Amino acid sequence: MTYRDELRPWAIFQRLPNGQNKCIYRFRTRTDADAYTSILRQGGGILKVVFDQQQEVTQG
Repeated sequence: MTYRDELRPWAIFQRLPNGQNKCIYRFRTRTDADAYTSILRQGGGILKVVFDQQQEVTQG
């Protein structure tokens, strides 16, 4: 995950017809992601807002 993605952990994913998910946009806050999702849903499609931030794994 890039530094830019780390700054924007809230993501909107779209469900594709082949069963895969595609990240559409990333946001810093959930409020922004929810607001944009409501606009995108007017066009149809299956959209989901998720907190998508990877945790750093340490071995010890």
